[in-house]
Amino acid sequence: KLINCLIHFYKRYLQRMAKNTSSNVFRTLDVDQFNEDNYKEENDTIDPAALGPNDSLITSLLAANKPVEAITYLLSGATLGIKDQAARTASLTLAMRVLMAIKVSQIDDAVAQLDNESRDVLMKFIYRGFEVPNEGSSAHLLVWHEKVFTVAGVGSIVRVLTDKKRV
Repeated sequence: KLINCLIHFYKRYLQRMAKNTSSNVFRTLDVDQFNEDNYKEENDTIDPAALGPNDSLITSLLAANKPVEAITYLLSGATLGIKDQAARTASLTLAMRVLMAIKVSQIDDAVAQLDNESRDVLMKFIYRGFEVPNEGSSAHLLVWHEKVFTVAGVGSIVRVLTDKKRV
């Protein structure tokens, strides 16, 4: 008799479960929108004229022997995630010019004055600079990488490598 009671209980339980799962009223979030096949990247509607930091201001800061202010201004105005390849190249060229203008003895001071977000953007420029090496730039970028890594740690590298928004 106990077995019949258990069988009856499980039959009713399974029937209720079948009724509950056949209804999709409980489903308030469309999880299919997150399918990789349906993923659409965000469209950038940025005015190309307003992209990035002011080139002439950075040049004047470098000419006035204020490279730390130049890199701070560069990183604060860096546009991330832009699709325009010409703008990205111009931004990288400007960043490389600033990074190469700072002497090895000034790097520690420059990195110490930056906040964590700026250090992450700087690390993005360093990695991007490794992609297009110039004469003597790789050694200088390695010094930059070492100094930023010393201050920011592994977290900066992980954030840069996992972030979708590139410089």
